[in-house]
Amino acid sequence: MAKRVQSETEQTLRFVAKLALFVLILRSFIVAPFSIPSESMLPRLYIGDYLLVAKWPFGYSRWSLPFGVPLLPDLHWATPRRGDVVVFRSPDPASGDTDPAHAPHDVIKRVIGLPGDTIQVRNGQLILNGQAVPRDRIADFVLPLSPNFANCPIGHQQGPPGGAVCRYTRYRETLPGGRSYTVLDTADFPDRDNTGLYSVPAGVVFLMGDNRDDSADSRWAAPQGMGYIPMNRIEGRALVSVFSTDGSASWIRPWTWFTAARPERIGEGF
Repeated sequence: MAKRVQSETEQTLRFVAKLALFVLILRSFIVAPFSIPSESMLPRLYIGDYLLVAKWPFGYSRWSLPFGVPLLPDLHWATPRRGDVVVFRSPDPASGDTDPAHAPHDVIKRVIGLPGDTIQVRNGQLILNGQAVPRDRIADFVLPLSPNFANCPIGHQQGPPGGAVCRYTRYRETLPGGRSYTVLDTADFPDRDNTGLYSVPAGVVFLMGDNRDDSADSRWAAPQGMGYIPMNRIEGRALVSVFSTDGSASWIRPWTWFTAARPERIGEGF
């Protein structure tokens, strides 16, 4: 019996289906793209940065799949380290909160506290398990204003229109074990520089943004912040920056695809 020859349409559909399955597996279990939508992780991450996120380091759950489709059990095999930059699915909105801005979405923050840790912020300094985390003043962070970063905090903008920059006070924090990173502190929000004492329960982590005065994170419960983040909501660890744009590109002006790029930010690892 002669083998039926597939039509060109059938071949195309089979190829598209195989490609879609490959992309789904790659994105769900190996590596996924993530774009930075806000300034909460300045100075490490700019609005307009594009990253690759490793999906395998900590395990998998329904949140590993696109749209959080509940097809996977919780498969957790590792706990993040303090200092890791992770992507996670934000908690469900507080009961009765219907604001679309508070709907669950992917967020990126830095791991500060692990189960059993105590966390507090006093006068801007992080206190971890009763010990002050070293915080050294370094050179100010200066970021040019651009189409995707035009809202500099009041009092921090300098320079004339067209050449204005935003200047932040910057510190280097060094966690136990030697991992260090830089954080910003505008000193404009005293309540964010002084918090209560948090005791991190089992099964969750305490996350903070590097831009300490402009980050909704574990220092507050939803909807003002995120509260503690369950391990099964962590989708992966930031791996490397692959592209960055200042937001000035336009699809109808191809030359701006190049002038808007920030190549010096490409290839930065975590």
